[in-house]
Amino acid sequence: MSLVKLTIKGISYSQTQNGAYALILNEVDGDRKLPIVIGAFEAQSIAIALEKEIKPPRPLTHDLFKSFADRFDIVVKQVIIHKLVDGVFYSSIICERDKIEEIIDARTSDAIALALRFNAPIFTYKNILDKAGIYLSINPSENAENQENDDILSTPETFGQEDVVVPADSYSGYSLKELYEKLDEAVQNEDYEKAAKIRDEISKKES
Repeated sequence: MSLVKLTIKGISYSQTQNGAYALILNEVDGDRKLPIVIGAFEAQSIAIALEKEIKPPRPLTHDLFKSFADRFDIVVKQVIIHKLVDGVFYSSIICERDKIEEIIDARTSDAIALALRFNAPIFTYKNILDKAGIYLSINPSENAENQENDDILSTPETFGQEDVVVPADSYSGYSLKELYEKLDEAVQNEDYEKAAKIRDEISKKES
């Protein structure tokens, strides 16, 4: 199975799940986005890693892992989102020490928080992106007017949550044509959480 490289577009607050955030991943060589719901603590850890100027007064858990790994010459080579089962993403951290490679199972949010700290690339398999990715069809002129305005956390929290696809709930009564129209509208409005719900309903109807 071929790997697809991803980058982080940003983090936005979940409008339907209290205390949760949506992590938006971009396909590097394409127009699809992969939205994943994560907890507040993991969202803050990722946000801090993205904002290079922000230095917490005491190390966060992922910073501690980075310091520990550096002390014992452990390097995170890459992160792979390798499985999607019942709406839950599963990831692996590929590490190396003394030229010996190890694969460690991890929640996707933790894996990405560590990948940022090690400047390690993030990948997923093509079949996962085909299943859970959202295709974009953004007009360039509209895109210029709608610059990224993703919310970044500023207050520490300890809320924990599984890394999941936003579940579909209220779109079962729509036809495929109507769902695709609503998906395009949600994407144009950068409402990725809504788009993820519609995408999951489309997948159910087409399966």
